[in-house]
Amino acid sequence: MMEGSGSLEEQLDAIKAKAAEVRVKRGDLKIIEDLGAVLEEHLILDNRYTEHSTVGLAQQWDQLDQLGMRMQHNLEQQIQARNQSGVSEDSLKEFSMMFKHFDKDKTGRLNHQEFKSCLRALGYDLPMVEEGQPDPEFEEILDVVDPNRDGQVSLQEYMAFMISKETENVQSSEEIENAFRAIAAGDRAYVTKEELYGNLTREMADYCITRMKPYVDPRTGVAVPGALDYIDFTHALFQN
Repeated sequence: MMEGSGSLEEQLDAIKAKAAEVRVKRGDLKIIEDLGAVLEEHLILDNRYTEHSTVGLAQQWDQLDQLGMRMQHNLEQQIQARNQSGVSEDSLKEFSMMFKHFDKDKTGRLNHQEFKSCLRALGYDLPMVEEGQPDPEFEEILDVVDPNRDGQVSLQEYMAFMISKETENVQSSEEIENAFRAIAAGDRAYVTKEELYGNLTREMADYCITRMKPYVDPRTGVAVPGALDYIDFTHALFQN
């Protein structure tokens, strides 16, 4: 099995090394194919010493080689996303792990039902609908990941979708955080109740105040009187 642990870079190095091992073995397959051709020349079409055929072995080798290339591409995509979009490595690992969990037959693809279950497991609030009934929210997602409706979502399509959604969350989180920072006098990491009531509607201010934790000064470890931690609040909001 070509699955790895460690950082994305470590996983990529391990996959490249394993893929190189697989390619080196192509020479052994060529020997088997040549021997198979000799047997055919002598009209020996059944080999009672093995259940494998040269054609079957060649197909399995090609599948393994393709799998290695797909895994390399996927890891490179994740590294690029982490570096450019701000998506955390932990999130990327969770997305990949969840896909593998629902890809029971290890094809690198999910059917629509498996994909929907995967999204639900990741926290997507998709409504339950009867079979054959309209499902507009899920159809909207399929418009992105399976626009031609071939019934399958590849690992690459899935990761691209999850990265784009996570990137939206990162950008939205930063926008919310910057809005609180503008409210906070002196560009500090906390706000007060008075500042919230002075800049938000009463309902919004009440919502924030009941959910924001007291701000603790990282230098002293002591809570600042009347201070509320809007950074922790924003991060928690988008993690959920």
